[in-house]
Amino acid sequence: MSQNSTSLAPQEQHTKQILNVLATPLALPCGTVIPNRLGKSAMTEGLADPHGRPTHEHIQLYKTWAEGGTGLLITGNIMVDKRYLERAGNVVLEDNSSIELLKRWASAGKSSGNKHWVQLNHPGRQCPKLVNKQPLSPSDIQLDMLGNFGKPRAMTQADIDDVIQRFARSAAITKEAGFSGVQIHCAHGYLLSQFLSPKINKRQDKYGGSLENRARIIRELIAAVRLAVGKDFPIGVKLNSSDFQKGGFTLDECAQVASWLGQDGIDLLEISGGTYEQLSLIGVEPTEVRESTRKREAYFIEYAKRIKEAAKVPLMLTGGFRSRQVMENAISSGEVDLIGLARPLCTQPYCSNDLVTQKIDKLDDHEHKLVLGKGFWGNNSSSNLIKGINSFGQVGFYYWQIIRLAKELKPQPELGVFHSFLKHSFNDIRLNLRRKKTFKNNAQDK
Repeated sequence: MSQNSTSLAPQEQHTKQILNVLATPLALPCGTVIPNRLGKSAMTEGLADPHGRPTHEHIQLYKTWAEGGTGLLITGNIMVDKRYLERAGNVVLEDNSSIELLKRWASAGKSSGNKHWVQLNHPGRQCPKLVNKQPLSPSDIQLDMLGNFGKPRAMTQADIDDVIQRFARSAAITKEAGFSGVQIHCAHGYLLSQFLSPKINKRQDKYGGSLENRARIIRELIAAVRLAVGKDFPIGVKLNSSDFQKGGFTLDECAQVASWLGQDGIDLLEISGGTYEQLSLIGVEPTEVRESTRKREAYFIEYAKRIKEAAKVPLMLTGGFRSRQVMENAISSGEVDLIGLARPLCTQPYCSNDLVTQKIDKLDDHEHKLVLGKGFWGNNSSSNLIKGINSFGQVGFYYWQIIRLAKELKPQPELGVFHSFLKHSFNDIRLNLRRKKTFKNNAQDK
């Protein structure tokens, strides 16, 4: 009897794993197969050297995440132009001078059979003043956020052509380095998202006005990238379901753009939402998510079905997933094809293995703990000071976990929001000073 039990145990375990929809592979239109239904959404790492090159820390970080069992890993915010960064510490991919480091990074992220994609981005007006005092944008409308961003210069046709070719060139290097695919960032208020927004894009030429015109740069860019990487290399797009701002990009517009992107031959559409201005102390605050929304999880799930039907390509949904049952239901219902995880992977880097094998039912949710506003801080949690610390402290908490994982250290979930705020602030100042010193030395050498 014990012999029979021993022989049946592996089969029972195998059956249990197969029954879990999170363990099923996902085939993309180009032929690539993602080994399970969990994807790491992009998070900015801030680990590059002063020249914008990847480091050993990137390699270690993605090796850890690969071992964690997430089927698709997407890097964070790789810039196509060294003059304009989302933050100091971004990797910049303008040429193949760092190809050997890129190859090692790509290999680390595929080391457990995962797919490893590069997210390419241009910040547009969301380039900090410490990096560049005059960023680019579709129009010269400044991002008003505590004076951290300079007044942008409205892009010329030459600027637009240059950006398109930069994305195409960076995508080609991505393929050369051995990454499994590329994602174009068209969300969160960065440059391509700025073109889509009628609130920001006030152009009177063929790139402004109608939605068709505002989406033109993205469609031209996708065509250029496809030409650069070939028909069999996966191309994904990250798109806002909505900007959640009056006069911004809407759900109706998202559905139409998604339809066009499907026609243009993308392989995966990731849906998220919001812009930097939601963190700008104007009252729309990520730490103030309604309790009903938090319980429902999957913040953008109500938009997913409509967008997926319009795009007719596999859909990845990111934002709020914390319980396995909700993830499984989203996949089983057909509303979503891939579950996007981000912050949970900073404190639980191996959680995907545990979700796929049904060892855990719920992920840690640190956000609700990372809030100031009571006790000696007073009860006015709506004050600008408290909002600022909460916003940037939450962000800093997860940045710090990324830094620890990259150094082969365990996460530090007990770190509070105020200490996270300080660590994040001082680290970004350090990165900016280091970058400025490097640029100054380079200029003197010339």
